[in-house]
Amino acid sequence: MLTKIREKAQGAFAWGILILICVPFALWGINNYLDTGKEAPVASVGDKDFYQRDVNKAYEQYSQNLQGMGIDEQILKAQALQKLIKDEVLLQYVHAEGLVATDNEAREFIKSLPYFQVDGKFSDKQYKTLLSSQRISSGEFVNRIKNALIMEQFQHSIVDSSFATQYDVEGFFKIQNQQRDVDYVTVRLQPLTEQPTTEEISTYYQQHQDLYQTPEQVSVEYIELSLEDIAKKVIVTDDKLKAFYEEQKDQYTTPERRKISHILFAINDKTDAKTALAKAEKAKQDLASKDFAVLATEISDDKLTAKNGGDLGLFNVGVMEKAFEDAASALKLGEVSNPVKSAFGFHLIKVTELVPGNTKPFDSVKNEVTKAYQKAQAENAFYEAGEKLTEMSYENPDNLKTVADALGLSVQKSAPFTKVRGEGIAAEEKIRNAAFSEEVLQGNNSAPVELSSEHLVVVRLLEHKMAAKRDLAEVKQEVAAVLSKEKANRLAAEKAKQIKARLQAGESIQAVAAENKLEIKTEKGLTRGKNKLPEQLNDAIFKAAKPVGGKPSVFVAILPSGEQVIVSLSKVTAGIMSDDDKKQLELAKKSIANAFGQTEFNEVLNSLQADADVEVNKKAQAQ
Repeated sequence: MLTKIREKAQGAFAWGILILICVPFALWGINNYLDTGKEAPVASVGDKDFYQRDVNKAYEQYSQNLQGMGIDEQILKAQALQKLIKDEVLLQYVHAEGLVATDNEAREFIKSLPYFQVDGKFSDKQYKTLLSSQRISSGEFVNRIKNALIMEQFQHSIVDSSFATQYDVEGFFKIQNQQRDVDYVTVRLQPLTEQPTTEEISTYYQQHQDLYQTPEQVSVEYIELSLEDIAKKVIVTDDKLKAFYEEQKDQYTTPERRKISHILFAINDKTDAKTALAKAEKAKQDLASKDFAVLATEISDDKLTAKNGGDLGLFNVGVMEKAFEDAASALKLGEVSNPVKSAFGFHLIKVTELVPGNTKPFDSVKNEVTKAYQKAQAENAFYEAGEKLTEMSYENPDNLKTVADALGLSVQKSAPFTKVRGEGIAAEEKIRNAAFSEEVLQGNNSAPVELSSEHLVVVRLLEHKMAAKRDLAEVKQEVAAVLSKEKANRLAAEKAKQIKARLQAGESIQAVAAENKLEIKTEKGLTRGKNKLPEQLNDAIFKAAKPVGGKPSVFVAILPSGEQVIVSLSKVTAGIMSDDDKKQLELAKKSIANAFGQTEFNEVLNSLQADADVEVNKKAQAQ
């Protein structure tokens, strides 16, 4: 819980920055270089105007990050617009305050981003390719990074100055570890024998026609560029493969596995080198009649490993001193060394496990070597083709054939698909998002969609079918089922309301449950988040008011199934810090302080927005 608080406190702005700067570069206002004509801005912050395409771009990023959460599209678009406004308010403020980030800081940050790395290292080619695919110059991108960094700098100046007292921490654990005693009964939905009338079905259909539509669909044509396909065309010979195999031999080699144990005779203030050596020599003699592990347990000065018979685990070169490593490397399985001196003293070393290293012969891994060789040879061609794909699909936005012919690719076609489901290439969420983007729906090629670092796709609209109303006859059974479910929900809610009223009037839950033939369930010492109750029920229990004057607190929780749970909360016990909590006391203080700091930062941001020259054009927003 503490870690989550800390992540939420510090992660929100960092997440925003990554949205701002990372591939696919959902940069607010990235299209503002286009001719705006007479288009009215959706919102303005000072001299900065935002247009509907900026909101759409922000919405696309929001919808990708919140996919599957069931948040309404209009709510997301409203949040995206607010994000645009708040970011611009903050950016203008930090510039006015004179906060700066250097070019060097921006470049170091860029180099750390995984999007621009190949094999763990910054790739200038990857950097230029990805910037080119988003039609943004390096200078402009660096400037956006600097803006993001100074915004983060301002946030941290507030968040990092916040603090939490011991009282705050104790208060947190009183709530977090709180225990509650409850009794509850569940009113389940009862099957209905009476079906909705034709008139009821027709009325509901007319009032909810938006629920009964075939979803919006598109089909696309597309071209794919993949490293795997290019690699298959690389011509190989045995000579080239054998040379590559020799260069990459480590990839086909299993290193030797060697486990060792030791007995240490330490050199210290009480024992000089001569004495320690004498002890080691005597111990070597004693091993003629005594087990190494037993002797290590009895006499080794390395008390940590002595408990395990002197076991040091797997032997790794470069960890110990050279003399120790040389001796350990030369021993055979089960052999014990003569005394070996190190900075710690004298050691007796024994090899307890030895599995020789092994290199797979060329013939046994030829197929694997062939694929690796082809891939290595194809990488430059793939990146060059990626740059050409980006440039030509942008320069020829009204067709895919030009770029397909230039790269020797075929134009393929998809079956129709919706925003949330598709088959084949449309099974990829990124493809569906690109296909339904404003750019593609207006008849242009998409920017290259990066399905992976080795797979790029450009899509173009083939056919677009708007959502269409389904006939009543087609959906009659669906409507009837909804009406029956709603009626069952109402009946359950009415019964739950009656039971709640009786319990609040002082009747016992046992008597009411018996009369209604309901099963009573009891939970004693229920703790927050550490139980198997449904989430909605758990939340309701811990949000409920405490019992007052010896009377239980009675409330109703509604489950997703429509079932109504009537709860009688009889006791609340304040939580205390456990031993594990006490061990995390410093983390708790930092986490709670960060949460306080983030709240303060949000309040400052809201205050800045209230004082800023912000205008929102509701009419333009609705278009």
